Amino acid sequence: MPGIDDSNFEYAVDPFFETSPDMLCIAGFDGYFKRINPAVSHTLGYSEAELLSRPIRDFIHPDDLELTAQHRTAVLNGKPLLNFENRYLHQDGKTVWLSWNSIPMRDQQLVYAIAKDISHIKSREAHRNRLLTELAETNQRLKHLTNATAHDIRSPVAGLIALSSLIDTSKIEDAATLEILDVLALSAEDLLKMLDRYVDNLNAEEHQSMLEVLHFEEVFNQVKASIHHLVERSHASIRFVLDACPCVCFNRSYLEGIFMNLLTNSLKYAHPDRGLEIRIRSRKVERGVELEFTDNGIGFDAEYNRDLVFKLHQKFHDRADSKGVGLYLVHHYMTSLGGTISVTSQVGEGTRFMLYFPDYIAS
Repeated sequence: MPGIDDSNFEYAVDPFFETSPDMLCIAGFDGYFKRINPAVSHTLGYSEAELLSRPIRDFIHPDDLELTAQHRTAVLNGKPLLNFENRYLHQDGKTVWLSWNSIPMRDQQLVYAIAKDISHIKSREAHRNRLLTELAETNQRLKHLTNATAHDIRSPVAGLIALSSLIDTSKIEDAATLEILDVLALSAEDLLKMLDRYVDNLNAEEHQSMLEVLHFEEVFNQVKASIHHLVERSHASIRFVLDACPCVCFNRSYLEGIFMNLLTNSLKYAHPDRGLEIRIRSRKVERGVELEFTDNGIGFDAEYNRDLVFKLHQKFHDRADSKGVGLYLVHHYMTSLGGTISVTSQVGEGTRFMLYFPDYIAS
């Protein structure tokens, strides 16, 4: 305390030793514990008598015996051991992960050590690694599926383009028929270009090497043109509010895929009792760009399905043409380049997507 001369005061360390939640140990160079605190018995499930009477190696996981012996040799030679992780076996057989800091005292032939139970951390790491492995496998399957699909579709599309070029339009007098043929040819060419870009992106080693500055409205209109007949048939009203932030640095085919899936979903799930209205609005936010995509369609219960919305093969409407892939792809496109996507929707009230694009510098 301030003002008190405590230079000759002897502090008691036993309370600290006895009450510490971490394992405090004094071990001999002979490989036996000499003194342990209650946390050691609590963590490993053995009595103090058992822990003191048996060699320490008896409690170490068999798979970690060799590694532990190597580090023990270094400690006995006077080298401190810091943040060393190994596994011990609990009395009931379960594995306990420990992180050790050990200081040797060669003149006393003793090692002073502190260990922390990190089993919960290792469990989280294992769970995360399993999820990452599953995600990598799913993405790989998706890559193979997209490659195969693009390859299978490319041939008939190329055939359609070739067939269109053989039509002698000079012999066709009906203006509507000529317009339909023109739209058909342009749509087929756009589809072929889009397929080629998808395959190029899938085979690219670095997605970020394919970033470029894109105009939201320009990319959206290109996508809309490729399904022009669907948009026209829906009589959809599409409004842009992009003055605050008209551009984004992103992958072109990814943005096309995002717009394609969101637009076709809006067309597919338009409300039967009112005209379809779509609004696309952007704004600059901290360290990125936020894009809002809303429609006044039939909507769905997004709160009830919040954990399933962007999962593969999840469907929220009883329609034969709904496959549960579109929103999964949109989520993949956004998150693979560091972005995020969220959705709010209610049955009968339409749907609102919020997409966040992080700042990038186009190469």
